[in-house]
Amino acid sequence: MTLPCTADPGSTVSTMNQNEEFIEYHRALMSLSHDSGFIQGSRIEKMSALVDLCGRLLRVERIGVWKLSDSGGQLNLECLNTLSEGIFTDEVTLTRDQNPSYFDAMLTAEVIDARDAHTDPRTSQFAERYLKPLGIESILDAPVFDGSNLSGVICLEATSHRQWTLPEISIVTVVADTISLINSYEAWSASQQALDFISHYDELTGLANLRAFKKRLEHLCQAEKNTPPMAIFWIDIDRIKSINDGMGEAIGNHLIQETASRLHSMRVRGKEKLARCGGDEFLLLIRHAPDPEALRQVADQIQSLLSQPLSMTDVNVATTVSIGISLYPADSLDPQSLLKQAEAAMYQAKDFGRGQARFFNADMSIQARQRFQAEAEMRHAIASRQLIAYYQPIVDAFKQNIVSVEALVRWQHPERGLISPDDFLPLVRSANLMKELGQAMLERVLEDVWILRDQGITIPGISLNLSAEQLLDPNFAGSVRSQLQRAQLPASTLDFEVTEDSIESDTTALHENLSTLVEMGASLSIDDFGTGFSSLSRLKHLPFTHLKIDRSFISGLPNKQDDKAITLSILGLARGMGMSVVAEGVETVTQADWLQAQGCAYLQGYLLHRPMPFNELAALLRDVD
Repeated sequence: MTLPCTADPGSTVSTMNQNEEFIEYHRALMSLSHDSGFIQGSRIEKMSALVDLCGRLLRVERIGVWKLSDSGGQLNLECLNTLSEGIFTDEVTLTRDQNPSYFDAMLTAEVIDARDAHTDPRTSQFAERYLKPLGIESILDAPVFDGSNLSGVICLEATSHRQWTLPEISIVTVVADTISLINSYEAWSASQQALDFISHYDELTGLANLRAFKKRLEHLCQAEKNTPPMAIFWIDIDRIKSINDGMGEAIGNHLIQETASRLHSMRVRGKEKLARCGGDEFLLLIRHAPDPEALRQVADQIQSLLSQPLSMTDVNVATTVSIGISLYPADSLDPQSLLKQAEAAMYQAKDFGRGQARFFNADMSIQARQRFQAEAEMRHAIASRQLIAYYQPIVDAFKQNIVSVEALVRWQHPERGLISPDDFLPLVRSANLMKELGQAMLERVLEDVWILRDQGITIPGISLNLSAEQLLDPNFAGSVRSQLQRAQLPASTLDFEVTEDSIESDTTALHENLSTLVEMGASLSIDDFGTGFSSLSRLKHLPFTHLKIDRSFISGLPNKQDDKAITLSILGLARGMGMSVVAEGVETVTQADWLQAQGCAYLQGYLLHRPMPFNELAALLRDVD
């Protein structure tokens, strides 16, 4: 290594030596950063390697990485390298109240070049308690960041007076930037793990969710030619609503958690998968299922285990469970049918007095027949145009003007009045009517837009949800084109919202439909982002321009750290991919202010506008005009 030159900095020899020095430093750093051992190391291992390299290159006796506390009032030593003794991770703390000048200088996020640390006004307050005991004469500090926030410093401490050269300052700054990138990656990785957990696991119980259960069942039914017999147990806690209403939701949640814990700890031969499929319901998959009598004994074991009272602070809660059982291959070879059959059997158990277990019977139960009748009624509702659109405006977070509206389906039942989608969409999905519902909604929305245009009302963009069934239909984009032509409306009027799960199937039809919609002039949004399990490598190749953050992450803002971390990660991801962001479910001014401060461009939620029928939307837009 070329030593720092003491010649006139303006001389040719000095310039060439500094150039060689600069190149050598950066060559060494590049070699380290591309080393497989470094890449695979933990955060502390990477920092240790960086400060060790920096110490050896610059021949500095002490180099430390310090982390700034959340309050900004103290620095905590994370990693220290000394030339004589190597790496340490001792606990050392420097506080603002004892060293205010240094903290003021550090918080400007600039390099601190203290060649005489004892007299430099920024570091002289360290002299008696820190510099003199350690024999430190010169200091060079560079800021370290976590995202856009100052998170600490890397500090070089020399025991002799040093005139820090430009190459030395440069390499320290680059090392600090490398640590900053490590911090940002760690935060992003943690957020991705949180997103992955949300996609596959139930937050309340920690069990797998319905989506994960379905995937495993589908794999077993389809991927193995000689799949052994299996049994699906659909387990439902009886009278959970009465417990919630009478004792409070906290007791109900505790009961659900305890049920999950007991089921998880239960020893059953062939136990393959346990999941919470929503609310108070659980699914248990048993492979190599024995004869029905042995399965009935398993059901009895579950009943006995879950009927034991749950001891709370002031009360003991005892309940029962109803269990439905379907068998593979005896009842069906189809995973979805097996689930429906287990659910139908569970309702049979409830009909027989709760606290029961029933095997699926091909002779449909009363509740199964009711479900069939409900599906028929739903088909009639779609065909007879009982589905209408309610509209919820999306607002520019900074200008506060309406930029678009989302069309939300409602069922205008001739006898029961207006029905919320929460009450009929599960029925639509189970009846495989999502494509028909989507078609009916597109027709309704285009009619409403045509009426607005006919009345001379300025038409904002209209967002419309697409289902996976629509996207996988090879004729879908062509159907949209035909409907737009009949309505004499441009495709740019529409923004199609697609959930992550809807694009999970990487098919030709999906790609062609999305590409054709964009070519026509429509735009695409990823809806409920963060609740599915999309591949980022796939997302960047799909023609989306907007991203909507799911309301489950917005509800806890700005107090819940997990929600903040995930939201910030999604905002950063969107910026990196050139996508605009809509925050869904904004209900408080505090949430809106925090999102605006983080640069979220658009807001949607009850704070701004509730979903409204078409005539109210027309009046609102007319007033705006």
